[in-house]
Amino acid sequence: MTDLFDILANQAFWVAVLRIATPLILGTLGVLLCERAGVLNLGIEGIMVAGAFTGWLTVFAGAPLWLGVGVAAVTGAAFGLLHAFLTVVLALSQHVSGLGITLLATALSYYGYRVSFPKVTTPPTITPFSSMDGLGIPILAQQTPLALLALLLVPAIAYILYRTPMGLAVRMVGENPQAAEGQGVSVAAVRTGAIVAGSALMGVAGSFLTLSAFNAFFFNMINGRGWICVALVVFASWRPGKALLGALLFAFFDALQLRLQQSGDAMLPYQMYLMLPYVLSIVALVLVARKASYPQALMKPYRKGER
Repeated sequence: MTDLFDILANQAFWVAVLRIATPLILGTLGVLLCERAGVLNLGIEGIMVAGAFTGWLTVFAGAPLWLGVGVAAVTGAAFGLLHAFLTVVLALSQHVSGLGITLLATALSYYGYRVSFPKVTTPPTITPFSSMDGLGIPILAQQTPLALLALLLVPAIAYILYRTPMGLAVRMVGENPQAAEGQGVSVAAVRTGAIVAGSALMGVAGSFLTLSAFNAFFFNMINGRGWICVALVVFASWRPGKALLGALLFAFFDALQLRLQQSGDAMLPYQMYLMLPYVLSIVALVLVARKASYPQALMKPYRKGER
């Protein structure tokens, strides 16, 4: 118990929590945008891989870090556009399309890495984003600009969704596309825009790992974070503020299990500590999801003129 109190009292622990949460915040916001418009995007895992690779490769080639982030966003948007074509235009299964996007994006990224570095055994490195030492808030001062961007995007997306005509259109096509069409809203255009924007955020989430958290690209670095983001959207009841809370909660458990393993007094096998954030997150998800109000048109294909 003393070790637990020492961990929670350590500022470095909370710095780690925010660092772990940052890609989850970005990815969860991306999924939330897609699902608010009525489209499930299971391509997030592969899109994050592609964003991590293309962003890192761009910087490795000599481009500025922010350009790498931009390339990652464009990469994510491109896969989002493909997903939108399959699910919105062709009205194919959102589950199958999303999983196909994940397999395609992951395979292309790994293939691109092997082609670019055929004889490399150790991943090449870059100089990543540095911490924002000039900020007065201690925990934020030890983060990189992408962490601050993730935090600022939460109120920005909440404002867009609930205070602007664009956000109203997104929520409307996710709840009742027939009514949206009756008001002159193009369901296909709104859904496509939401998917592309959400997928761009997923690409940025992946780039955080290679341009901020680490300084290299390696296989399996996403490690299921995309699937966690999908679950966090349900936990958040499709609300940006709660999405931030869910990402921080999972990151808290993840950082805690790492510290408990390192404490040296662990009485349980390390696998039990690895399970801790997932088990506690599942419990939290079960408690919240039963009362969650999901978009009524989620995963329902829409064809113009159909009732």
